[in-house]
Amino acid sequence: MSLKISGIVEFIRMHRDEIMKDWIDRFNKADAQSISAESDQIDQAIAAEYVNILIEWSKNKEDEFSGKIHEFSKRIVQLDWPMDKIAQCLHTFEKILFAKLLEKQIPGDPLELLSEIEKVTSPVNREVFLQYTSSYERTINLQKMALQELSAPLIPVFDSITVMPLIGTIDTDRAKRIMENLLKGVVKYRSEVVLIDITGVPVVDTMVAHHIIQAAEAVRLVGAKSLLVGIRPEIAQTIVNLGIDLSQITTKNTLQKGIEAALEMTNRKIVSMGERR
Repeated sequence: MSLKISGIVEFIRMHRDEIMKDWIDRFNKADAQSISAESDQIDQAIAAEYVNILIEWSKNKEDEFSGKIHEFSKRIVQLDWPMDKIAQCLHTFEKILFAKLLEKQIPGDPLELLSEIEKVTSPVNREVFLQYTSSYERTINLQKMALQELSAPLIPVFDSITVMPLIGTIDTDRAKRIMENLLKGVVKYRSEVVLIDITGVPVVDTMVAHHIIQAAEAVRLVGAKSLLVGIRPEIAQTIVNLGIDLSQITTKNTLQKGIEAALEMTNRKIVSMGERR
């Protein structure tokens, strides 16, 4: 490690409290002018830990000290700040440190000082951003898995009758998930009739209709019947205008009528028990 880096680390150690105070005041003052809540401002303990790590890591081999940097970075990510806020916070520290070096008239070219400051802070900052990126990717993947699980559920409503409510846009990937869940569910629940409810599908174009026809055909091949329900007037008009042939699929305009039809197909019906007393 060069003398310049060691000198900057020693400067941080000697002026630790002063640098920390200016850093916290500067960042929190700027943050208070934004829409962020006061609880999102930098914490004294977090600031102190960051400064301590900068001082201590220079005395240790980076690979031996990486665990501590890693744990600190995880705590930074848990603050749940956006990336630009984290970057602003860390950049504010570098600006404060640079200003202090100039204020104390530390000899050296300003551009070189900036370069040396970056060498001191970059190992910690790099790990913070790496942890943020990893955390973001994990969150996205978990959300994607959750959405996939909820995107095409097959729900048993009566013995041998199941409903698959579809909500939102249907693309190719989601169509594959629908097909998988549909076939697995038909076998699992021993379905005789499956109602595919498109009430929550905003647009039915040629591709969506093709996926629905494929799903209905797949249901037929495993020994069950399918009904397409929830066809709103505007959807019916679109289907007619596009020339989409749904003649091989039984359709109903509401889920209620679909369930009534499914009960009839399984030799059952809903009967009134008379007036309640």
